[in-house]
Amino acid sequence: MPAEMRRTLHLKGLIPASIEDFAKQEARAYEQLQSKGTNLDKYIFLANLRSININLFYRLVLSHLREVAPLIYTPTVGEACIKYSHIYPFLYPCKESVGLFITIHDVESIDEVLSNYKETISQELVPEISVITDGSRILGLGDLGINGMGIPIGKLQLYVAAAGLNPGRCLPIILDFGTDTKDAAPDDKTFYEATEKVITALHKAFPNMLIQFEDFSTDHAFELLEGWRNKILCFNDDIQGTGCVILAGFINAVKNAGISPKNQRILWIEYFIYEHQVPEEQAKAMFWFVDSRGMITANRGDKLADHKVYFARHDNGDVQCKDLEEAIEYIKPTALIGLSTIYKIRTARSFSRCQTLQIKAECSFEEAMIYTNNRVLFASGTAFPTYTVPETGIRHVPGQGNNIQPKCITDTMIFAVAKALANSLTDEERARGELYPRIERIRDVSAELASAFITQAVREDQVREKYWHKVASIACGEAKDVIPDGKYPEKMLEEVKVLMWSPAASVEQYICDAMASLK
Repeated sequence: MPAEMRRTLHLKGLIPASIEDFAKQEARAYEQLQSKGTNLDKYIFLANLRSININLFYRLVLSHLREVAPLIYTPTVGEACIKYSHIYPFLYPCKESVGLFITIHDVESIDEVLSNYKETISQELVPEISVITDGSRILGLGDLGINGMGIPIGKLQLYVAAAGLNPGRCLPIILDFGTDTKDAAPDDKTFYEATEKVITALHKAFPNMLIQFEDFSTDHAFELLEGWRNKILCFNDDIQGTGCVILAGFINAVKNAGISPKNQRILWIEYFIYEHQVPEEQAKAMFWFVDSRGMITANRGDKLADHKVYFARHDNGDVQCKDLEEAIEYIKPTALIGLSTIYKIRTARSFSRCQTLQIKAECSFEEAMIYTNNRVLFASGTAFPTYTVPETGIRHVPGQGNNIQPKCITDTMIFAVAKALANSLTDEERARGELYPRIERIRDVSAELASAFITQAVREDQVREKYWHKVASIACGEAKDVIPDGKYPEKMLEEVKVLMWSPAASVEQYICDAMASLK
């Protein structure tokens, strides 16, 4: 920092004399990152950097997003969560609060827990978003309990980098209620009662904060979302966020495939209802689902979970497919969407049964390219390396689709965001047959999606602040029933970009901001 500022802060003689700008610091940090031997070592280094200099951390993330995003979230965060209890002491200083660790025994004194947290933050930086998990379904790794804290931390880091959220307004939370180990997990009654007390207290302490449910077990995830979505501002990324991003990629995949949407074997219901006015039952008939027991049918013989009953097939006769490959043989799908880690597609024959396949997960990008003779339209939740066709030398890049203060988040708002994401591709990206925009454009795209979301929320009269009605040029409740199109006024995009947080451009600005936050 400049000499004058050193005198003001009484730092003269306490730090090296050299005056460096952020560019030099960032180059040094990147050099250190590259020197680490494993991705887990890089994860630990980045966590330390974030605790030491959060501004430099996010500058590094944004400058090398394609390289660093897989290090702070999937796939590296999975390994970090598995080993979290071993590496935790080396990630953050003991004096720093990285979030809330709420045990089942803390629930009765949850107000005290939140009071302790408030003492650690600036009054001007109350949290606006919380990612909360109980660690019971971390990625595809199962119930990791408190080790799952890496997920809320990593997810919020992505939100800051990609969407411009203020890192000081983000709150990671882990509910340490036990694991699925014998006698260690609470029964459902205890779980829901404890969770209700925590959520109620959070909403009371921070009434404008969005609560995002993350990586809860499937049954709990659906119950929590349905129980709270009309009471508080909440969201489930695994259900709504993933669905939104998949829908956007699927819209583009259908366009790229050159097959009429009405001729697809599998497609997301809302897309047909809104876009093509296909009756709900006809749209539902285009879906086949496979779980750990095989194809989901009404006569399979086991009790189906409530969220599976609606999609159970009634037209299968006596056919029961016990695994994914049998289901592919029977259905001959035009699209395959993989959202679990249960199955692994093992044979080229299975791919050949899929007609003009658009595939998401259940295999690597390389496998999908080889098995489909380079015809696949691919997107996944985890980053895969590029693939170069040996015969032609053509390099293919896989797509990756990981997903204001409204009163609630509706399905139509999510659909509007999906449409905006599908529409966000540049002409160059469309010409390359990509399903999603390049990750290097993620902040610009995030601004577009936020603009579409706010515009749709205004249409539905779900936005408290009347200023946004003026920006959207929509009166309260006007055009409430309009089919979401993902469009927004240019003025909305300008306003959203102004509100996005960015790392300080200069050392002086960073120090001034830091000093202001301490007042």
